[in-house]
Amino acid sequence: MSDVSTQIRNSRPQQTAASSKIDGDQLELFAQEFFAALKPSDRPAPPSQPLFKAPPAPPRTRLPSPPVGPQDPPLKRIALGQHYVDYALRRSSRRSIGFMIDDDGLRVTAPRRVTQDDIENALRAKSRWIITKLLERGERRELRQQRAPVVWVDGALLPFMGGEITLRLEPATRSHCRFDETTRELAIGVVPGLAEWQLKERVKLWFQAEARRVFTERLDHYAPRLNVRYKTCTLSSAGSRWGSCTVGGSIRLNWRLIHYPLALIDYVVAHELAHLREMNHSPAFWATVAEVYPDYDGARLALRKQSHQMPVLFEE
Repeated sequence: MSDVSTQIRNSRPQQTAASSKIDGDQLELFAQEFFAALKPSDRPAPPSQPLFKAPPAPPRTRLPSPPVGPQDPPLKRIALGQHYVDYALRRSSRRSIGFMIDDDGLRVTAPRRVTQDDIENALRAKSRWIITKLLERGERRELRQQRAPVVWVDGALLPFMGGEITLRLEPATRSHCRFDETTRELAIGVVPGLAEWQLKERVKLWFQAEARRVFTERLDHYAPRLNVRYKTCTLSSAGSRWGSCTVGGSIRLNWRLIHYPLALIDYVVAHELAHLREMNHSPAFWATVAEVYPDYDGARLALRKQSHQMPVLFEE
């Protein structure tokens, strides 16, 4: 028994020494690899890259701001959410604060007795609607600016009543303007020295004369059907507003409607005449429009879509 115990005790130092030798070799190998990894490399380090590459930011649509003339008061500014909105303020005898948004931005009409704080509180209460409409108008204006303008040469195609007419430039000693309904050609007599802006103005006057003729015909057609009477009809050059109507029966229609199909002209005419019975946009108003123009929703969408596609004729 003692011999066996002695043999076991004598064998333990041999196992420990062997184990220490193996651990030492492994430690030395680890140290060599560790310090080799710390040694600077002769190769240039690759440029650092972010762990997550952010997608490119979408282009921001600039909110339109009303133009300011030399005699106009400066614009007001208010922060609505993440946007700063510039707006034109006009005081009047009306009883409530009114907002109007078109391609030229936001216009506010307020009673004279209302304070600036009241106006700003009203703007904040309508902030979501205001920002949404301004972004829509800004996007539409940018799309319009991206469209290629018409080149004013012989053979140019111009939009008229939902179709196209051909511009014919004829050398002449005296200026003239004739439209041939059969060939759908608009002939303009070009005198020596005629500038492009004069040519464009002559064509615009023809479009406006046609607009006045067509609008009067359609007003006279729809007014009896709605049992209303309008007092006057004048042409408007608003940036995006197609028409307006006053309590006194004065109707204004955008002359650029002459570029669009007759069905869309009829929709705007019916819309404004319906205001002579309902000076609002209530369900009763739309029911009035539907009496003579049932598909008013389709017309509104078509008018918006075609306005995005209309070529640029006159830059104003």
